[in-house]
Amino acid sequence: MKIKIAAFILLFTTYLSAQEAIDKIVAVVDNEIILQSELDFQTGIFASQRQLDPNTPGLKEQLLNSMIEEKLIYAQADLDSITVTEDDINQRIDYQINSFVQQYGSIANIEKIYGMSIDRIKRELRDEVRKSLMSQRLQEKNFGKVQASRREIEEFFNTYKDSIGTIPEKVTIFHIFQNPKASEKLKKIFYDKALSLLDSIKAGADFSELAKNNSDDPGSAAQGGDLGFVKKGVFYPEFEEAAFKLNVGELSGVVESPVGFHIIQLLEKRGESINTRHILIKIKADENADLQTIDFLSSLRDSIQKGVGTFQEYAKKYSEDKETAPFGGELGNFYISQLDKALLDAVGKLKQGDIGFPRRLEYAPGTYGYHIVWLQSRIPQHKASLTDDYAEVKKLADENKKQKEYTKWIETIKSKIFWEVRI
Repeated sequence: MKIKIAAFILLFTTYLSAQEAIDKIVAVVDNEIILQSELDFQTGIFASQRQLDPNTPGLKEQLLNSMIEEKLIYAQADLDSITVTEDDINQRIDYQINSFVQQYGSIANIEKIYGMSIDRIKRELRDEVRKSLMSQRLQEKNFGKVQASRREIEEFFNTYKDSIGTIPEKVTIFHIFQNPKASEKLKKIFYDKALSLLDSIKAGADFSELAKNNSDDPGSAAQGGDLGFVKKGVFYPEFEEAAFKLNVGELSGVVESPVGFHIIQLLEKRGESINTRHILIKIKADENADLQTIDFLSSLRDSIQKGVGTFQEYAKKYSEDKETAPFGGELGNFYISQLDKALLDAVGKLKQGDIGFPRRLEYAPGTYGYHIVWLQSRIPQHKASLTDDYAEVKKLADENKKQKEYTKWIETIKSKIFWEVRI
């Protein structure tokens, strides 16, 4: 099933704004049109991404059909009174803008490239984002819970097992992760730096410039610390507790979170979302803290191997990876080819059931910790079977069922809503 994602909306909208007023209409859907220039642009983007010739036979027809389906889905969403909130639209726009900031380096660069202010770019995006979100909500409503039954999974496997072919080697991995702990003396040094920056801001220094030159958050420093609009549940609880209490324009004190000390300023509130900027001063550990962490993880490894406790028990109790600790440290099932270098090095020579020695893990630029990895299982490359590969086969069967239902659904919409191809 194809679910529309609002990629390239910014490029797409900007491109359209530069088009001639007169343009050939290639399709009509309900009360909307698709122009030749739109189709040509989408074809160029698609071909560039996949290194294809834009003139590949059938390519434009395929993409035009997809564009028609997108507009049909939106028209149906409108008929079904599917709604999205202003907060949802703002968050998607902020996400889109942030992705372009990552690509082009700054808001100023985006404005220069597209020849319009960031506020105008956001206005240009708004209608397309709203339509995209409405379409996604409708599809989630219709297909979000579609799953194949056990019988359907078995039938799918029996029909397509030759096509599924050979399953690559796969592993199931758990880990226990710890961040090195800085001494109280070290923490005070970083706290004092944050406090000094806060005093400078209160004395009139420019928050944005201080963030660019001092913040240890690479994702926001280049934007003067701006974090965009978010709802609760995105940031650390300590950060959110302070941020959501602020009035617009107000500064927080120095706020400690697991990653360091923050100075927070609330820029704007929209419903349940807030837009903040911050300066982060990370708490950096020293060599002694590293050695203590390695010794602690080594002692856990020894205890597990002696049968004092299980890996899952210790992961739940001691691991500082909040996403995996509640599940006993399970990172998941992976094909060997899916592992990044750090995990591949960690499990490469382990046998099934082995626990590796502590290894350094860098999980963000300049941010690291140590972990021990347990290779719970290793299944060699093999021919697909329901016994060893049920989860993978189920995913394929689920998608197959969704695609079939989606195709029927689209045909039903086509029979109810006017559409016409004019080429």
